[in-house]
Amino acid sequence: MAILWRDKRDVCMLTNIHSAPAEGDFCNEAGKAIKPQIVMDYNHHMGYVEKGDRMAISCFISRHTFKWTKKLFFHLLDLAILNSYILHSSCGGKKMSHRDFRYTLVRNMSAHAGPEQRIPRPLGRPRNVESHVARLEVCGSKHWPIPSEMQLRCCVCMARAVTQKVFVKCRKCEVGLCIKKTCFEDYHTKAQF
Repeated sequence: MAILWRDKRDVCMLTNIHSAPAEGDFCNEAGKAIKPQIVMDYNHHMGYVEKGDRMAISCFISRHTFKWTKKLFFHLLDLAILNSYILHSSCGGKKMSHRDFRYTLVRNMSAHAGPEQRIPRPLGRPRNVESHVARLEVCGSKHWPIPSEMQLRCCVCMARAVTQKVFVKCRKCEVGLCIKKTCFEDYHTKAQF
């Protein structure tokens, strides 16, 4: 049997041991709603699961989010805190409410974490040199200017919106570069030119 009972909100229940309630008015003489037998049995035998859910929801960490993984993580964290509170209470720990236990837990964890370490922020402009770009590796890299058989356009001058034809290229990079200007040096030492 499936039953929908309205208390403060809708309660849906499934059972195979209760019979369907008789049709008619479900109010007593005073006008108050009569609970179905399935609801009374559930409330009588529900045990600690419902009480635990109520305690975990009373001061929960979880926030509404589109990522189900975050929601699951915060729900499991709430349950872990509730279980630690139950263990603390059952082992004869100091009597305190669930909320006070959470505050004490946060205070103790922050005390053990130590002071916040500030990472020094670099001052000034960031450097133009990137270490992971292959053309910027200078040591033993064999970047040497060699003559080219055909006329090429300087790569650095093109980036600066200048047309410059050259007959010199880098042996390793195979790109045309000016020798008279600082284009060869700029290309191999600066990330942006």
